Amino acid sequence: MNTAIHQRCWNHEGREAVCRCPGCGRSFCRECVTEHEARLLCAACLRNLVRGGKRARRGARLVPLLMMAAGILLAWILLFGAGETMIWVTGRMEQGAWRQQ
Repeated sequence: MNTAIHQRCWNHEGREAVCRCPGCGRSFCRECVTEHEARLLCAACLRNLVRGGKRARRGARLVPLLMMAAGILLAWILLFGAGETMIWVTGRMEQGAWRQQ
């Protein structure tokens, strides 16, 4: 006796489910899912995925600007430190030369 358990669509009780959404784990019929990046997703999970992607893009625009500002700040700190070191070294050399005369 073969008793196959048939899943029903989450949205349409009269239809047999063809897949399970990997986002929410619910079963859906073919009309209730959409293929996105080689996965079948329900409308709610696809909407959440798209909304999350837009938020990530806003932050992604800011990252290069922050990295550029950090690079400029690092370069300024290094050059300032090198300049101060050169001033200190030349000052010490002048003091040593003054004492020898």
